[in-house]
Amino acid sequence: MSEEIVYANLKIQDSDKKEETQKSDKCGGKVSSAASHSQQKTVLILILLCLLLLIGMGVLGGIFYTTLATETIKSNRLQSVKEELQENISLQLMHNLNNSKKIMNLSAMLQSIATQLCRELYSKEPEHKCKPCPKGSEWYKDSCYSQLNVYATWQESVTACSARNASLLKVKNKDVLEFIKYKKLRYFWLALLPRKDRTQYPLSEKMFLSEESERSTNDIDKKYCGYIDRVNVLYTYCTDQYYIMCEETASKVQVESVLNGLPEDST
Repeated sequence: MSEEIVYANLKIQDSDKKEETQKSDKCGGKVSSAASHSQQKTVLILILLCLLLLIGMGVLGGIFYTTLATETIKSNRLQSVKEELQENISLQLMHNLNNSKKIMNLSAMLQSIATQLCRELYSKEPEHKCKPCPKGSEWYKDSCYSQLNVYATWQESVTACSARNASLLKVKNKDVLEFIKYKKLRYFWLALLPRKDRTQYPLSEKMFLSEESERSTNDIDKKYCGYIDRVNVLYTYCTDQYYIMCEETASKVQVESVLNGLPEDST
């Protein structure tokens, strides 16, 4: 009988333990389920954040690409405009240069025509207003010749011509040589260096080319100076008195003076 009571007690204890075990299993299951649910939420949040990050990076990449493409297009357009402007400027400069050359050629041609017309007018009227020489002088080729109606020593003649911004007659080229032969000048001082000896020789352009550039006037009273006598050069005392012929370069003929000086029936 007692054994049955003991067996019954043990069985009741076993059933109590099973119930406690089942209860504990249920509680543990509930805790585990709550933890798992929390982890899932965290994972979902992280995934969502990653997706948002990727989307943000994609949007930023798109904006960067679009901006880069736009700036590239603008840069290419600016470069094209710059090249076009440079080309237009180059063409304009070439055009201006060609026009400048044409104007210069036209001006030179007009100046030549005006000079020829002025020579024609000068041959008919020696004191025509187009003459590019001082009043009373003679225009020949590119020079003006002024004869002073006085006698003077060689040094006085040099000074008188200098005062007129001219120089004493000197055969420095063929044009002057032609003028002297054409005028058959006699007893006019020449701009030759004073010498210590007295000589005579034919007039030639070469003898003036060999002259020194600086004129020495030391002891000029004891030296001889040259003068022209038709086609010969002679030397006499520098203190003697002869005619004075001054020479200066002619100015450019003024086109307006030629046009205004033409006869009315020719315009």
